[in-house]
Amino acid sequence: MPSPPTLITTSRPLPAEFVVPGARIQTGPERGFPSTQAFADFAKGSAAIVTWVSERVDAQMLDAIGPQLKIVANFAVGYDNIDTDACAARNIWVTNTPDAVTEATADCALMLMLAAARKLAHADNFVRSGEWEKFGILGPADMIGMPLENKTLLLVGAGRIAKATALRSLAWNMNLLYVARNPKPDFETAPLNAKRVTLEEGLKQADFVSIHTPLTKETHHLIGPAQLALMKPTAVLVNTARGPVVDEAALAEALASECIFAAGLDVFENEPAVQTALKKLDNVVLTPHFGSANVSSRTQMTRLCARNVQAVLEGRDPPTPIVRPQAPRAR
Repeated sequence: MPSPPTLITTSRPLPAEFVVPGARIQTGPERGFPSTQAFADFAKGSAAIVTWVSERVDAQMLDAIGPQLKIVANFAVGYDNIDTDACAARNIWVTNTPDAVTEATADCALMLMLAAARKLAHADNFVRSGEWEKFGILGPADMIGMPLENKTLLLVGAGRIAKATALRSLAWNMNLLYVARNPKPDFETAPLNAKRVTLEEGLKQADFVSIHTPLTKETHHLIGPAQLALMKPTAVLVNTARGPVVDEAALAEALASECIFAAGLDVFENEPAVQTALKKLDNVVLTPHFGSANVSSRTQMTRLCARNVQAVLEGRDPPTPIVRPQAPRAR
């Protein structure tokens, strides 16, 4: 009898066709699994799993799925949801989808900058609630926001998304600063002509701060009370990276006390929960971690996950590896 097809499990439905020749693909529920164990039980026997950013992949899950598991393909650029050490110890590939999310997430960062600077959340609610009709026509001094043109933008992190965001900012002739461990020649030359600074220097100078750093032990609460206190009262903070990079409670306090002008957040510390204090403020724009959610990016992400999985199952190196097995696998 012929051997059964290789099993691949996606934790949730994907937004485009996911094709791996010769494999049987099973798909988890629309809203995901209620627990890590439930996901592991469903994926038991899989040679590959495709995970969403909110799903924790740890040693217990890997062991429950079984020793035949060859690859964890993360449907995201960030992979802080995956215990990479546990995967390496079990000789399992880990991949992500870096280039596919770049343009859509950079769009989201600029969208949040504009929305926060121009008080979009307040203005939208003002119209929807009927307050505008009660208030009357706005006067010359009402709902005044901050301009982007000729202002200083600090990029915290200098990867693909930060660069794409910087390129978009040139439309407003923004002056660019960046924070990175090492100098980035492609940031410091034309057309960006950005200047590398320390985080403290940049926060003091910036009119806009855009977070683009991965979540690590070092970047957890990288922006906290002390850092927010360095910012201008007219400054805007935007985060499209990972929620825990910013101390959410400290940010809520800074916004409420008008220590800074506004914020735009696509990511949060304890998603999908959001600080109650933040939700009560009208000088913050809140979106549900959907930075890469456009048709082009999500289609590219799906195809890249499929390419990564297919490569590993065929004994080849995947296009975008994060963890490489130390020992060769039998084909």
